[in-house]
Amino acid sequence: MQGNNLNKDWTLIDGLQYSNWSHEIFSQMHEGGLNAVHVTVAYHENTRETLSRLGQWNQRFETFSDLIRPVFQPQDIALAKNEGRVGIILGAQNCSPIEDEIQLVGVLRRLGLMIMQLTYNNQSLLGTGCYESEDNGITRFGKQVIHEMNRVGMVIDMSHSAERSTLEAIEYSEQPVIISHANPSEFHPALRNKSNKVIDAIAENEGLLGFSLYPFHLKNGPACSLNDFCDMVAWTAERMGVERIGIGSDLCQNQPKSVLEWMRNGRWSKQMDYGEGSASDSGWPEPLAWFKDNRDFPKVAEALAQKGFNETELGLILGGNWVNLLTRVATASFETTTLDAPDKC
Repeated sequence: MQGNNLNKDWTLIDGLQYSNWSHEIFSQMHEGGLNAVHVTVAYHENTRETLSRLGQWNQRFETFSDLIRPVFQPQDIALAKNEGRVGIILGAQNCSPIEDEIQLVGVLRRLGLMIMQLTYNNQSLLGTGCYESEDNGITRFGKQVIHEMNRVGMVIDMSHSAERSTLEAIEYSEQPVIISHANPSEFHPALRNKSNKVIDAIAENEGLLGFSLYPFHLKNGPACSLNDFCDMVAWTAERMGVERIGIGSDLCQNQPKSVLEWMRNGRWSKQMDYGEGSASDSGWPEPLAWFKDNRDFPKVAEALAQKGFNETELGLILGGNWVNLLTRVATASFETTTLDAPDKC
């Protein structure tokens, strides 16, 4: 199965990538049949640095205008597909872009930031990351940011958050919450994978779980077979419902080790944070034999079909569920509250 032989009625979306962006990679997205990709704009960047990252994306939209286009609203995904371009969904893997100012949630949503994680691996001003030894849950500031994200149409992502914080975010949010790139810990007990309690809560919340293809999050690591991956998808579909799952590959293609160190260390540590817990995985993992870049998405689709998913179910898993989730949650109205004018003296 090649990218141009995929069902033309499907909308293919990858729910998370952070690659060393280039003409080659954008072309590979096309070859793989992708219609939209959620890309990481920030890990530990502050507001000013995030604005620069957004500026870099504006430049890419100009330079590679024949291949990609920005997604400001969910309906832009359909426009990208009709134009033969890949829609780029902008997101942050931490709340650092808003610093300690709630007003910046709406500002960044207006600038195109559609998805934001409440934490990366550490404690943030909003909640607790999955590598902390104690999970204190969602903070007072976090509860207000959740409400503001709901209001302006910014999707709450809990991929790197600890369990209590994740469950509380789901409880406090009036909109569905996502885990864009993680797997059930039932299949591999990585710190970032999610318990049955969490995935059940996401399903009840009508949110979405995007399966990660990052080897450290899979059974047997880089040796994980495509069949084992499909078994995990089938099990999760049975538990959550096929309408609550998608793909969030966590593809970090052509990135140097310095980027990995920035992701793990940021500014908070002078020592190497080994991520999954040992020095043996201090670098990038070996890629999966069956998923090296965007051109391998048709291979995954074919394997899922062989596992027994029908055309309608495949269309949901490979991107339809992302379209539905974003349409429900991320259609930003930017409405403001009108205050009554004070009485004249």
